[in-house]
Amino acid sequence: MDEFSHLEDDTVQMVNVGEKATVDRRAVATGRIDLEPSTAESIRTGAVVKGNVLATARIAAIQAVKRTWDDIPMCHPLSVDGVTVDFTVVEDGVESTVEVSSTGQTGVEMEALNGVTRALLTVWDMVKSAEKDDDGQYPATRMTDVRVVEKIKGEP
Repeated sequence: MDEFSHLEDDTVQMVNVGEKATVDRRAVATGRIDLEPSTAESIRTGAVVKGNVLATARIAAIQAVKRTWDDIPMCHPLSVDGVTVDFTVVEDGVESTVEVSSTGQTGVEMEALNGVTRALLTVWDMVKSAEKDDDGQYPATRMTDVRVVEKIKGEP
C-alpha cells in the first residue's frame, strides 16, 4: 500500500507542498440536482419567488471555490486564477459545471467540487418551497453525479 502523506504516526497533518514545482493547474467538476419539472421551468423562466436562482448559485460557487480551505480541513489555501460556472436547466433539474484554474503547487479538484456542490445546494435552498410535498418532504429532489470530469497539470 502506498504511504499516505496526511498521516504521521497516526496523527493527521497537512501535506507540505513547499518543494513541489509551481505549474498551471485546472480542474472541471460537474453535478446535477433533480427537481420537479415545474420547478425547473420556474428557474428557466425566472419565476422563482426568491429571485434569480442561477445568478445566486453562480456567486455561491465562486465563493466556495475561493474558500475551499475553510470547508475541507487538509486543503491548502490557494491563489485561484479563474473560476467559470455554467448551468444547464434541463426538463427535470439543473446541471452545474465549475472550472477552476490556478498556478501553484497543488491541484484544484477540491475547489471545483466544492463550487459545484455549493451551487447545487444554493439552487435547492432557493426552490425548496416549490419542491416540498404536502408532508414537507423532498421526494424528487436530490443532488447526483458530482464528479471531476477533467484534471490538467502543466509541466514545471
